[in-house]
Amino acid sequence: FSFGVQTQGRTAAQALNANAAEMRRVIDALRGAGVAAADIQTTQVTVSPTTSSDGQTITGYNAINTVSARIRDLGASGRVIDAAVAAGANQVYGPSLTRSDRTELYRQALREAYADARAKAQALAAASGQTVGRALDMQEGGVVGIPLMDRATGAEVAQTPVERGTQSIEAQVTVTFALS
Repeated sequence: FSFGVQTQGRTAAQALNANAAEMRRVIDALRGAGVAAADIQTTQVTVSPTTSSDGQTITGYNAINTVSARIRDLGASGRVIDAAVAAGANQVYGPSLTRSDRTELYRQALREAYADARAKAQALAAASGQTVGRALDMQEGGVVGIPLMDRATGAEVAQTPVERGTQSIEAQVTVTFALS
């Protein structure tokens, strides 16, 4: 998730100082809700002028600070979100859900894709009276981590609901086999 604080001030320094104080409270709340310090990272700090409706006069300044927080226990997500908002976060983005074991799942999908390609080649070769030999060439192509929403597998959270969904790990291979 990402949590942001947006503040205004008459000067850039006032806006940034107010923002820093608010963001410190948000970061403390994230840590207090169980997010490890190593899982919190600043992703954006901006200060920009605000202008009058005609765009000619600077009327103040807007400051934004955003941090990403990696929440490893999805069941705690609602509690973490609620704590950050209660501490002053007025921007919340996410989640961006990923599996920690996606590399191994992708490798398994590659193995299965190869086995499927070989089985199809054997069926075609048998139909023509030939046998499949060794693989001469292999090309990998695929997609890792396509989110498929499945509300039935949602996590139980305190207040703000966060659904885990499922992710599809797919692999595609093109294999050229020797025939004999």
